[in-house]
Amino acid sequence: MADFDSGKDLARAGHALDATNFFLADVRDGLGPYLAIYLLTEQKWDEASIGVVMSLATIAGIVAQTPAGALVDATRAKRLVMISAAIVVTAASLLLPLMTSFWPVAISQSIANAAGVIFAPAIAAVSLGIVGAKAFTARVGRNESFNHAGNTVGAVIAGAAAYALGPSAVFYLMAVTSAGSLISVLAIPERAIDHDVARGLAHQAEGNRPKRGEQPSGLSILLTCRPLLIFAVCVALFHLANAAMLPLVGQKLALQDKNLGTSLMSACIAAAQLVMVPMALLVGARADRWGHKRFFLAALLILPLRAVLYTLSDDKAWLVGVQLLDGAGAGIFGAIMPVIVADLMRGTGRFNIAQGAVITAQSIGAALSTALAGLVVVHGGYSAAFLVLGAAAALAVIVCWLLLPETGGAEAAHPNAAPSPAIPAE
Repeated sequence: MADFDSGKDLARAGHALDATNFFLADVRDGLGPYLAIYLLTEQKWDEASIGVVMSLATIAGIVAQTPAGALVDATRAKRLVMISAAIVVTAASLLLPLMTSFWPVAISQSIANAAGVIFAPAIAAVSLGIVGAKAFTARVGRNESFNHAGNTVGAVIAGAAAYALGPSAVFYLMAVTSAGSLISVLAIPERAIDHDVARGLAHQAEGNRPKRGEQPSGLSILLTCRPLLIFAVCVALFHLANAAMLPLVGQKLALQDKNLGTSLMSACIAAAQLVMVPMALLVGARADRWGHKRFFLAALLILPLRAVLYTLSDDKAWLVGVQLLDGAGAGIFGAIMPVIVADLMRGTGRFNIAQGAVITAQSIGAALSTALAGLVVVHGGYSAAFLVLGAAAALAVIVCWLLLPETGGAEAAHPNAAPSPAIPAE
């Protein structure tokens, strides 16, 4: 168990987490939406093939996500796990220009996606292990704000570099940010991380420290916690609606002007990320007071509106402007998701595997999103695809409104505060 009496160590750990979130912003998602533009404009692939590749990569993430959460729960080498994942994601992405056929591209991006799923649970776990449950909401808000700031800076640089050098410039940017992420992760003091608290074995009445000899709950908690299951359904629907929207916008922009496609995509990303920063800070500052469900519901409500607005005009400025709504919705979602999971799993010792399970649901939604959108575009056009995605978002709003209870803040009591029948600790 970490001895965390030193204010200097706490400050160092906080600054290192800030830098880690900033530099990992361009690493954790691999090439992200730039992949679609690169394959469309440089490799001359059709939208359906692009959608299949992105879906295969997402399926690889689905397979890896829950085991990744279990690994984060079990291991005390969380920094090494993050470093290894960053190296794999970067290597797979940098090799992409050497590949032209379907299967090498699909395999490399699947490997990158499988490795990248480790970042979300690992960063949340390290944060919880450093600050404890009481300060976790604020810390997650800060994490997300630095992540979005990193994405904003990366998007601006990528846009300028792509305008001057072409779409391949994003590969060089990833190499630089990957190096920064490795240094930042190593700067987190290992002694600052309480690995028992990091997995959710904590009780507020005992100063965020687990009881001596306390064991994790059984894995059945993932199937018996009804609010967790409802939340996972909402998350899956959120990403069924959300995942394909930005790639579709990027494709529309690229088809209008091939030379400006990557730069305009960067503008879309930068516009959204600029809004995400204050949204994440707002969640960190107010979610415990205003209610976690309210913030999550707000993120869901933005998606149907955004889908409809995309169908109203193909003007470049309009499409980039609508992306500001993505910043509001995704900014709230990214900050509130781990907080709600922590609420539901506190005291069980299964925080990170529960994160993995919820993100698995998220990945299923994302995989279906890109495949569905690609098929609808081919047969019905871009407007039809946006409206189908918007309908999924509307369903998520209904499920959340009617079925998901308020999980409360860090002080709220909930049915999982006492662990279920224990299994041996890993």
